[in-house]
Amino acid sequence: MAALIAYFSRADQNYFGGRLKNISVGNTEQAAKILEQITGADMFKIEPVQPYSKDYNICISQAQEDQRRNARPELTHYPESIDQYDVIYLGYPNYWGTMPMQVFTFLEHFDFSGKTICPFCTHEGSGMGRSEADIKKLCPGADVRKGLAIQGSFAAQAENELKKWAGKEN
Repeated sequence: MAALIAYFSRADQNYFGGRLKNISVGNTEQAAKILEQITGADMFKIEPVQPYSKDYNICISQAQEDQRRNARPELTHYPESIDQYDVIYLGYPNYWGTMPMQVFTFLEHFDFSGKTICPFCTHEGSGMGRSEADIKKLCPGADVRKGLAIQGSFAAQAENELKKWAGKEN
């Protein structure tokens, strides 16, 4: 079974357990890279044409406004096709209880009928939120599996958690 890891991640200023910290690689990207090593899946980074601010507080305001408007931010590119993939690992940070709107844009671009979608998110206390239900609405023909919520500040240490969730334990 061919697999794809499609993820949205944001570096720069992020929230870590009560304080702001600048990071060069986003938490979700760290988890996606670990998952790539575990599964051997292909990788695709979901990138908006207009990125959110590097400033955390401005970023969360922008993300909340996008959600309020039900925006579909334009992406820089898409995979040529997802036809060859049986499994899609979908990664994102939890923004206001669900996925960033860029992920909605990505999901609406393709027909996921017959695919298995395995969502994983990074968060600092809010878990999966309603993102699994949102994915099911956006991809009615897909088999959406139970997601994995990873505390963002520990994403770099999530290998065992990801192995167990992906069914790749030794």
